Amino acid sequence: MKVSGFTFIRNAEKYDYPIVEAISSILPLCDEVVVAVGNSEDSTRALVEALGPKIRIVDTVWNDEMREGGRVLALETDKALAAVSPDSDWAIYIQGDECFHENDHAAIRSAMEKWKSDEHVEGLLFKYLHFYGSYDYVGSSSRWYHHEIRIIRPVNGVFSYKDAQGFRKFPSEKLKVKKVEATVHHYGWVKPPDAMQRKQQAFHRLWHDDAWLAEHVGNKAEFDYSGIDALQKFKGTHPEVMRKRIETQNWKFDFDLSIDRRSIKEKAKAFAKKVLGWEIGYKNYRILR
Repeated sequence: MKVSGFTFIRNAEKYDYPIVEAISSILPLCDEVVVAVGNSEDSTRALVEALGPKIRIVDTVWNDEMREGGRVLALETDKALAAVSPDSDWAIYIQGDECFHENDHAAIRSAMEKWKSDEHVEGLLFKYLHFYGSYDYVGSSSRWYHHEIRIIRPVNGVFSYKDAQGFRKFPSEKLKVKKVEATVHHYGWVKPPDAMQRKQQAFHRLWHDDAWLAEHVGNKAEFDYSGIDALQKFKGTHPEVMRKRIETQNWKFDFDLSIDRRSIKEKAKAFAKKVLGWEIGYKNYRILR
């Protein structure tokens, strides 16, 4: 079984993306990892190149005019996917602020082996934990997606969908997937407040115009984490690749767990998921039973 990894990144140092940790978390599962490194203003390329002989870099230039809907993120993902070895059985996708846990590697490898010869299975679906504010809290409202595809068959017709959150196949069909007992740790909302504010100012340019940015993001020096609707305390363990970054966290974030700003609709969705097992909302995939 041959397995490729693929991802994209730009300005990892400037916006404090844990790209080294992200790629390191999938390296043991991969025979190669293709990284589309965008035109950066820092040492992103050197960071990626230093990860070793399995890394294959594709140098890219982002089309900063593709602002609407975060489309440029999907285009960069597709550049990396297109460079994956054509004889790979599976391709593992990781974003620059995500990590796999080493405790899940055996289950992931087993799932890839199990479904390798079943062409009805077009992808593998992962659970998600979305950390917010610090490494001690995770999002608990319906604003966070609970599952997403992170392993696909690298075949013609599969493409990164919308803002690169998931995948579809031509012309716009949802992939047929099997669930994996593995969880992606998403750290996109855990950064020093100044770095998070810089990220917000840059990231929202991929979705909104300058007037929206001025009203909703502004020119504050630091991001205000306090406006979140609901969080839970994280009781598990982080991937080992994140240990050093977590130990050097240099800001404080505490949250009153009694705060619950979720709407009645969101609370109903949470009840349906917890009590009835119904997951209401975003599903960019078809689960095979």
